[in-house]
Amino acid sequence: MKTTTPAILAALLLIGAGGFMAGRISSSGAAADEGARDGRAARVSGQAAGGGERNAGASRRAERPERPARAATASSAERLSRLETIVRGEDPLDRNRALLAFIDQLAPGDFEEAIAHFRSLGITESRLGEYAMLFSAWAKADPLAALSYAKENTSGRFATDTILTTWAAIDPDAALRWAEASHTGDGANPYLAGIIRSLAGSDPQRATQLLAAMPLSKERGEALDAMLPHLLAKGNDATKTWIAALADDSLRNGAMLRAAKQLAQNDPAGTAAWLLENPGEATQRRMDDVYSAWAGKDQQAALASLAALPAGENRSNALRGVVTSVAVNNPKAALSLMDRFPNDVNDRVVQNFIWHSFGTDTPAAVGQIARIADAGSREQMYRRAVGRWLETDAAAATAWMQSNPLPPSVVKYLQNRQAQRP
Repeated sequence: MKTTTPAILAALLLIGAGGFMAGRISSSGAAADEGARDGRAARVSGQAAGGGERNAGASRRAERPERPARAATASSAERLSRLETIVRGEDPLDRNRALLAFIDQLAPGDFEEAIAHFRSLGITESRLGEYAMLFSAWAKADPLAALSYAKENTSGRFATDTILTTWAAIDPDAALRWAEASHTGDGANPYLAGIIRSLAGSDPQRATQLLAAMPLSKERGEALDAMLPHLLAKGNDATKTWIAALADDSLRNGAMLRAAKQLAQNDPAGTAAWLLENPGEATQRRMDDVYSAWAGKDQQAALASLAALPAGENRSNALRGVVTSVAVNNPKAALSLMDRFPNDVNDRVVQNFIWHSFGTDTPAAVGQIARIADAGSREQMYRRAVGRWLETDAAAATAWMQSNPLPPSVVKYLQNRQAQRP
């Protein structure tokens, strides 16, 4: 099989690392264990994929002349040794160039052995890009064999998502038939995320239909995560229009929640207005992110907008965002903002100030813990912040504690913690 370099690279563009990480294999150790399993994976029946849709890979394998067993063994050993040398390399550019050349020389029947050997090396977690390249190439040569192997030998969905993303770019109908035939039970189909990721760029209308038909579930959230990067690439207005058209309230809110932080990078003012015009969970959870991004770009404009908001949760959330942005570099200025809007300062505003100013001005950060109204949250913050301070600068922390009385339970906790340290 000859798989051209542009073809593999094009397939890889469909595979986002962020989207797949939810389905990544559990650990490199687990990958090594799974990679050592004996036996070839059971092949999915032709009926499960829509009858005679197995591609020409099987016939090409059948036409290859048989080699003497000893020669074949030597060739296989050499090939696997070369693969190991490639993937253990430290230069990512060299690795990818060499791996593409290696893949171009593989016949469809060589992929299972190559991937099993790759996984047995125990470096899968640190070489996920190369792992995806191998499965993507196998999906182009024989998607059914690749999926059968992935189902039999992998515990997460990284491999199956990669294969389905590649296959759906070539033959979405066949990929969908396989996904539908392979899913059992009443829950959401876990195989759709990879297909939606592929269709989002080439056929967004169909991808949206598949997404909207999924029930509320973790799988639908993953499919939405796969869809959004393609929408965001079209611009803020196109993304908002797509979200507004979603009929399912929960799906629409989930899309807003995911998109708002990204939209704010280019247009924080417009994103803030959009959230305020569409109140809900996304507004409650993303106002601080939007105003934090806004303050980073134009602090005066963000403050002017904050001051114009009516008193309430939205204004407190907006203040939290501005304080977060300012506290990282200028804790004193952030404190001035909190004093300027005292009625909008709640426990979450104070907590954000503490954690974001701790590395710049630890005494100022710890000094605000007393402003936390909830006693349980206040004591927990003392334990965490002062405990951390004792680890980094015990003399300064001890001096502060001597001048600032703490709850007896906190003092006891910190004393026990210090006593246990070497």
